[in-house]
Amino acid sequence: MLRMTAGLRTVGSLALTLAVLALTGAGVTQLVAGAMTAMVATFAIREKQRGAQAVTLAVGLPVALVSVSLAAVLSERAAAGDVFFVVLIYCAVYARRFGDRGTALGLIGFQVYFASLFIGASPDGLPGIWAALAVAFGCSAVMRFAVVPVVPAGLLARLREAFRARLAQLVTAQLALLDAEGDEVDKALANVRAGTARLHETALMIQTRLERGTPDASSARLVQRRIADAELAAERLGLLLLTARSAERADTTLTLHLPGAPAPEAGRTDAPDEATAALRRDLLSLRTQVLHAGPGVEGTSIAHVRNRLLAYRDEENLPACSPALQDVFRAIGEASRAVMGLRIALDGPQDESDDTPSAARSREELDAEDAAIDAGEEDEPAEEDKGLRRPTTRAAVQVAVGSSLAVVGGELLSSQGWHWAVLTCWLVFINTESTGEILVKGYRRLLGTLLGVVAGIALAGLVGGHTWTAFALILVLIFAMAYTAPLSYTLMSFFVTAMVGLLYTLLHTYSWEVLVLRVAETALGAACGVFAAFLVLPVRTDQRTDELLGTVLERLTEVTEAAVDQLSGGPAADLLDRARELDKALGELRAATKPLTHPVTPLRGRRDTARYVVALLETCAYHARSLAATAELLPAHPSIAADPRLRGATARTVRNISTIAARVAGEDTKAGIETGPSFASLLGGSDGDGASRYGRITGRVLRHLERLDEAVVGLARPLDVPLTGDGPQ
Repeated sequence: MLRMTAGLRTVGSLALTLAVLALTGAGVTQLVAGAMTAMVATFAIREKQRGAQAVTLAVGLPVALVSVSLAAVLSERAAAGDVFFVVLIYCAVYARRFGDRGTALGLIGFQVYFASLFIGASPDGLPGIWAALAVAFGCSAVMRFAVVPVVPAGLLARLREAFRARLAQLVTAQLALLDAEGDEVDKALANVRAGTARLHETALMIQTRLERGTPDASSARLVQRRIADAELAAERLGLLLLTARSAERADTTLTLHLPGAPAPEAGRTDAPDEATAALRRDLLSLRTQVLHAGPGVEGTSIAHVRNRLLAYRDEENLPACSPALQDVFRAIGEASRAVMGLRIALDGPQDESDDTPSAARSREELDAEDAAIDAGEEDEPAEEDKGLRRPTTRAAVQVAVGSSLAVVGGELLSSQGWHWAVLTCWLVFINTESTGEILVKGYRRLLGTLLGVVAGIALAGLVGGHTWTAFALILVLIFAMAYTAPLSYTLMSFFVTAMVGLLYTLLHTYSWEVLVLRVAETALGAACGVFAAFLVLPVRTDQRTDELLGTVLERLTEVTEAAVDQLSGGPAADLLDRARELDKALGELRAATKPLTHPVTPLRGRRDTARYVVALLETCAYHARSLAATAELLPAHPSIAADPRLRGATARTVRNISTIAARVAGEDTKAGIETGPSFASLLGGSDGDGASRYGRITGRVLRHLERLDEAVVGLARPLDVPLTGDGPQ
């Protein structure tokens, strides 16, 4: 829906611009200038608040007018125009340091200058082009604020529905896993993995938009907490279901998160058939509760389902079956409570007339937790690198050097089409941080251009001289470009190149030679960008990934220490925000490793290692989030008490994370990863009676700490850190 909205807004801006200009009798040159400007005025603005968007749009118009005017004036002075173009590119990239507005204005300035070169703007034609630009910005504003508006509260509501749908899909996948037999287990397990990942992705999308879609910071924190509760409850249900399915209580946590890991054995537990049938019925009931969790749809039957599931939170209501299956029933009760809490947080107080004692107790717990949630403290601004170490400055220097090479090389290929080389060089630096990312993006740009040229030839032959047919096809291609941009850079480049073929047709400059030149200039621009990235202030891919890996380990330590400290009786901390920072750092690392995990990479060993490390870190992040969510229950939850013995149990894991971080940072350390006895034994009990001795909550914390420690130890081999200690290795 987000991509479709962006595509409709862009296409609507173009269509409205073309309609207005056509009614005023504008020529083809003005139509093309207006269309290209409307497109950039729409997709360049990324600010979240509507007021900020309006300011950027208003400032963008004079920037565009100045840019097109300078391009027209300097068109008769080739050397001065080339120098100014390179300076403009430097300033446009450097402006990224000033946030979304600086990025948008830099993009508008560059793209309008490029459009002026494309249409061959001259000083005599400036008045008509100025008018076309003004119309384009006006139409873009109309589409953005009136026709296809993005209202933060409405966007959050759609994301909530998406989260509800993803949660229902995950429960459906878990139900299929319960019923899977033989060869079906692998497929069912893969569906559970995919459903868990999609639910987490949706939760992160909601968290990034909470402050804009909720009335105040306190409400945002409440919704964030309830989203996290529902996500963790669903993940925990899947893990316990896997444990119950396994004939041997294998390490199901790593099985769930590691790609390519073997599935648990297909054997069933020895639970009676009636317990399994009840479990199947209750999973269906949970899915029904999730699907009917929207505002104003809960009736007596749904309340009855909810009450029955919430009863499993009391030990006396659990069915007589194996301990593993009882854990699954408990997890269903916790998931039902999380769904109820999310609905209360989003829709306000609900009808309590049908509450059973279990439901009333759950509601009281939720109210107590809600009262304990405050707005939190402002994060301290992070220290920023200076000079050439600042990412925006470094990127500006790199792209300026690459663009200079592209100008010179492009002029040698053609004095008319050299600007395509500069455009490609510019584009490969957008949203990239390392040489590997630039190399992959240049390859994708070239591949998309090659395929787009073929499509452009076919479309140009189909359209012929029919102007409005060409514009209609351009609108279709623009929508496809906007819709596929977040998914595939190759597809986006394909649609852009096909559209350019139609623009050449409209300007009566289309020919086979022009399209071949377009491919050559694109290849040259990509080569210049890669050359500059490798030789001018380079940031190697392994350097970038090591930095981000260090950040992930640092965030993991912060979340783990703070959560265990609070569970041990320490002061309350802002745990969910720290967990969100961990997820953000892990997402950046995952994106930075894409060049290493690209299908065409020749370094198969590095690809497998990168995937393995990221999978283990995802496991660590899951258990850290679970510890944080459990710790945040402590201040208000009547059935959870602090256990001071937990504080010492996590010391080994934290030391291991610090050892790995030091090795990744290149510090001279001879320390190794420590292994040793289980966490339950560290607290003075045995593995077998840990849960009963310490209580169900402490037992849950111990399980998360055990799995977190195992995942951290698993990082030792791929990161070449030695193992020490007398425990299992």
